[in-house]
Order: sequence, then structure tokens, then C-alpha cells
Amino acid sequence: MTRSTERLAFAVVDLGFGDAGKGLLVDYLVRDCQATTVVRFNGGAQAGHNVVTADGRHHTFSQFGAATFLPEVSTLLSRDVLVHPTALLAEARALEKHGVRDPLSRVRISEAARVITPFHQALNRIRECALGASRHGSCGVGVGETVDHSIRRPGDALLMGRLSDMPAARRKLSRIQDHALAEVQALGRLPLEDPALRAELGILRDPSTPDIWLEQLQPLLVKDVVVTEEIFLRSLRESGAIVLEGAQGVLLDEVHGFYPFNSWSDCTFRRAVSLLSDAGWAGTLRRLGVLRCLPIRHGPGPFPTETDSVSAAIREPHNRETRWQGPVRYGWFDAVLGRYALEALGGVDMLAITHLDALSRLEQWKLCDAYHLNGSNCLTRLAGLAGSLTPLLEKIEPIWSAESNPREPRVLERIEAALGVDVSIGSHGPCASDVFRLRGKALAGRWSAFMRSTGTPASHGRGAGDCSLR
Repeated sequence: MTRSTERLAFAVVDLGFGDAGKGLLVDYLVRDCQATTVVRFNGGAQAGHNVVTADGRHHTFSQFGAATFLPEVSTLLSRDVLVHPTALLAEARALEKHGVRDPLSRVRISEAARVITPFHQALNRIRECALGASRHGSCGVGVGETVDHSIRRPGDALLMGRLSDMPAARRKLSRIQDHALAEVQALGRLPLEDPALRAELGILRDPSTPDIWLEQLQPLLVKDVVVTEEIFLRSLRESGAIVLEGAQGVLLDEVHGFYPFNSWSDCTFRRAVSLLSDAGWAGTLRRLGVLRCLPIRHGPGPFPTETDSVSAAIREPHNRETRWQGPVRYGWFDAVLGRYALEALGGVDMLAITHLDALSRLEQWKLCDAYHLNGSNCLTRLAGLAGSLTPLLEKIEPIWSAESNPREPRVLERIEAALGVDVSIGSHGPCASDVFRLRGKALAGRWSAFMRSTGTPASHGRGAGDCSLR
């Protein structure tokens, strides 16, 4: 197979509520196309991208690029990423335990990236506690509070490039602390019997917190990790093949998600495109959308096809209920939401369907291709509807079709027909070696050829395979 000499960038975006397998696809693409750069272009430290290697190592990547197990791969955290410095240091220590040598030497962070402080995180968690049963399902990392604060008080926003000026950073931290305390007081009565809430209040009220936190950051600041925007863009411009790793999912997007159960993040391709344009990167960008054949949602919010009947088949060891997000929920494939996500993105160049191995553990697989609205109206698309979609999705009833004894080729054909997009990539396991590629429109024929082959059609070692994915 002849390798393409075309210079490529792949942007990976989740078309659902997150947890579709972006980490797996990033790791696979980097290996297959010999990319040496992974760019994080949205979101922040709330990302949780699981990667399992062939030798059994597992890590949930949060701020490091999901291909960091490969020794020659570097991570670029762009100006649009919310950086949690102490969490970044903790992740570096965890990676070192997995055998990754000096992880921080392979990270470059734009000086313009905003910083999540302990006060943003504490305020985030206290606000969620105050909401009680009406919680929004925050990850509890402080991303939303950091964005909101930087918009309302731009002069107080703490940027990565300013952390080295300790006196100035200390003054900004004190103002952020005062602001967060004022926000807490405005919440009124709090459930102080909650030990987690009391711990967060302690962080907000302790005058020594800024100095303690800044001291913890010293290992990060003494390394050449934070760079000017000019150097950052030059590094991007001079990179060969690039994989841009999105966070969260389109259905959690700050505009297209279902308020208030959405993220303070642009989860589309827009930030990735803008970044490449500003860097003057010359090559072809391919936009990859990722969906699970059986979706999940972590935390509260609309989930029209939710069901308990698939949880045993697709329950995952690396995605569990957390203190802040709440339970992991499971459902059947929702083509209406899939079409909505595709329209929000303006389409994709490639579509990946993951977690296909779960099908073998099911007696049937269901697809929702339309909703009943108010008991009669048939709704097949959400794009263009007026008003908030959140209350609407609470009123609809899915219209189902089912596949008995589901098999991958038939399921993929049904997904292609429902979404109007060819499936380019599939996966039936957690490792890069479990990813396979499909070409053209005759899916059944492609699948037969794949099953007759002695191995997967794409080699998953670095240096093998055709990275054009045509």
C-alpha cells in the first residue's frame, strides 16, 4: 500500500454527549499516520479520554494528548484550552508511573491559555452543591467558572504566560478569591452538613491558599513549558501530520448543547480550523466525527433514548459515577440527535463508529429515527426549531426500529442510511489494534472482504498503513 505524501491534519470531534472514544481514535490516527503532534483545541481539564495499549497500560488522558504513550509525540495546549496547572502536574506524575519519561518536556502551552485556579474549582463545586437535586452535572473542575469569570472580569483573568510573575499572579489570585467568596455568599443558605462542601469552603476562606498553590506550580514554571503565542503557532506550522483532539461532544456544546446541561466550550471544529489558519499551516484538514453504536451520557440532562436494558452489555470499567457528574447513563442509537450534531458541524469528512464489540452481547439493537411529539407529530430533525430544545426533548417519545441478533455489518449499514454519511472507521475494542477502516459505499462487500482477510486492513504499528483514509 502506497503511503500518501499529502500533509494532513485530522480534527477529532465527538458527535454525542462525550465518551465516544476520542482518545482511542487519536491514539490510532497518530500511530497510523506517524503524526508527532497532538493539539488540544477546546475544553479543559474535565476531559477524560481513555487509552489502553497493547501491553495493558491504561490512562485517562485529561490535558496531555491521548497519544502520549508514544515517545516521540508532543502535546500542544492552545489558547482555547482551560489549563489546570496542578492537575497537569499530577497527570505527568501518573504518566511517569506508566513508563513515560519526562512527560512535561513534551508539552507546550500557549501563554494565552486561561488558568483554572483552586478558587474557580471550589466555586464550581459549591454551586453544584447548592443546586441540590437540580444539579447540572458539572465535572467539578472549574472550567465554567473560569470562562464566566474571564468574560465578566477580563482584567482579573489569569493566563498561563503571567504565572511566572509571582507578585502579579498573587494579586490576581487574591482578587479571584474575593470574587469567589462574594459569589458563594450570594448563593444563600448552603448544605453545610456536606463534608465535600465544607472542604471547598475551607479552600476559599484560607488566606494562605494563593501562596500554597503558587508554590505547587514551581516544577511547571521552571521548565520550558509555557511559550509565546508566536512560538506556539510556529510549532504548529512546522509540524508534519497533526491530530487535533477535541473535548466533550457537540451535544454538550456551549451553543448547540441543551442548556443548562451543557459545557462552557466550543465543541465543534471551529477552534481547530481557526488555529490552523492562524498558524499558516499548509495541508489538508480532515474532520472526523465519532459516535458510539450505543450512546452513553455521564450526568443529568436530556437523553431521549435512555434505557437500562443495555447497561450490562456496555458498562465500562473506565467510566464510573463520580461525586460531581453523577451516574453514567446508557441508551440506544439516536439518529435524530446524530443528524442534529452533523448539521451543527456543517457535516464531517469521516465518520467513526465505536464500541461495536458490545453488539455481540445484545439480543437486539435499536435505532431511533424519529420522535413522536405531543403524541402525534413526527419529528425527524431538530435543527431550525425555535426556542430551547431542552423542554422539547423532555416531551418527545422515540420511534424505534430494531435489529434482532445484531451484527456489525447490518448495524453499520443502518447507521449510514439514517445519517446519510459513510462510515470510514470502526472499532471493536479499547486498543488501537481494535480499530479498522472501511472504504467506499458497499459496506456489506467491504465487511466480507475484511472478515476474509487474515488481519485488519490497516496496520496499527507506527510506519504502516495509508494515512489518506480515502
